[in-house]
Amino acid sequence: MSRPEKPLIVFLDRETLPDDICVPAPGFDHELKVYAATSADQVAERIAGAHIVVTNKVPLRADVIARAPNLSFIAIAATGYDIADVEACRVAGIKVSNIRNYAANTVPEHTFALILALRRSLIPYRASVASGRWIETNQFSYFDYPVHDLSGSVLGIIGDGVIGQAVATIGRAFGMTPLFSAYKGVEGMGPLYTPFEEVLRRSDVLTLHAPLMPSTRNMVGRAEFALMERRPLIINTARGGLVDEEALAEALEAGQVAGAGFDVATVEPPPRAHVMMRLLERENVILTPHVAWSSREAIQSLANQLVENIEMFWAGTPRNLVT
Repeated sequence: MSRPEKPLIVFLDRETLPDDICVPAPGFDHELKVYAATSADQVAERIAGAHIVVTNKVPLRADVIARAPNLSFIAIAATGYDIADVEACRVAGIKVSNIRNYAANTVPEHTFALILALRRSLIPYRASVASGRWIETNQFSYFDYPVHDLSGSVLGIIGDGVIGQAVATIGRAFGMTPLFSAYKGVEGMGPLYTPFEEVLRRSDVLTLHAPLMPSTRNMVGRAEFALMERRPLIINTARGGLVDEEALAEALEAGQVAGAGFDVATVEPPPRAHVMMRLLERENVILTPHVAWSSREAIQSLANQLVENIEMFWAGTPRNLVT
């Protein structure tokens, strides 16, 4: 395929980034088509003539890739790249890049926002004050919900990347003892890792920061909840599907865990009948709408890195490749 002088760049889902975030124009001559959103039946037509495609959440499967003969580069505006058929891209000689390390502050901070809110029962206490409970007690304090310190507790971390490491740093500042879990079913990873089952048994808070892959899907399920001797909080700001959601509901009902703080679900947005929506009836469950990544600072960093990935590909020095 000959290199065009003025490549066509197609951004399929610009509205997945806030309007006030500046996405800089690539610093080379190009044509740009930007769509707020793209449905599955619109993808093939919109990328048919594209040389470069930008997507955040719009899937690019083998059938539509095959119908884009000019396509040479896919720039994913996120870290997760399972929306692109990487094998089909490899066979077709299409490069795919993702975004890396932009969320090193925002996701750990959101993780601890969930931990602190649950550990200190902030949500039910706020609701009870709003309903008049404090006035009714005629006391300076009341103790309807449990409050626990973080200091002295064990923080189990599944996932030892940039985000997991940042979570550990914050945990140490609170006086927690971080334990990095070895990969499930893997032994002999060395002294920096604690066996997976031991982390489940010892943790007061268990937080997930792993990618979703066949080997990690439902990595925490009924058998794992049964090992949790200390009734930990379960925190998931990584990917829906790492935790078996039905098993989580059973564990909460059985008192095997003290609470759950999730920013993700297996279906996003989840329908009203989804198990995670039903769990919101519980005072010890918090579900936020996949916003742990979304501080303005982090999103601007993502947008800048996205355009840099495109520029470096066009300059012949591609980076962050997943193909």
